[in-house]
Amino acid sequence: MRSATMWQHGIRLVVASLVTVVTLGAAACPAKNDKKAPPRAAKALLPDSAEQLGFGVSTILTDKGVNKGELLADTTFTYDDGTRLELRRVNLTFFTSLGMKDGVMTSREATYNARLSRIEARGDVVVVREDGKRLTTQQLVYDQVRNQFFTDSAFVLTEPKREISGIGFESDPALTNFRCLRACKGVAPVKVPAQ
Repeated sequence: MRSATMWQHGIRLVVASLVTVVTLGAAACPAKNDKKAPPRAAKALLPDSAEQLGFGVSTILTDKGVNKGELLADTTFTYDDGTRLELRRVNLTFFTSLGMKDGVMTSREATYNARLSRIEARGDVVVVREDGKRLTTQQLVYDQVRNQFFTDSAFVLTEPKREISGIGFESDPALTNFRCLRACKGVAPVKVPAQ
């Protein structure tokens, strides 16, 4: 009789354990009516069509064998058989024909097209020249073949004695032959003669 009672007690423990496991498992599973989708990333971290991915990449820009600039990027995606680079956290240092540092351009991202010898910088673009000029815009193209900066975005050019703003411009990299395209305005101090 005693063994039958122990056997019944053992069965009750096994049944109670199974009921507990099933109950806990059901509580852990989401309800079938729950329409909440699982979280997804806002965009892909790595583009699936990039041929190469590089970190801390440096590229030298030359013109007929003369070093015209050094392009640095935190992250680089290579496309089109290595002729197009998509860059993140960009720093471009310009040099004169004598090899002296002439200025620096920074931006959040850029596209470098080696076939066209052209860099299109985007996002908080800032150009700081050695002569004290400072240009800010959201988009700027540097065409190495034409040796020219241009944009159709709003810009502000700050010089030691004046400030020019507008929408769109064309200029040489020294920002001396500067042509504003639209909504141009300038501010400069004026000396009023004493009477």
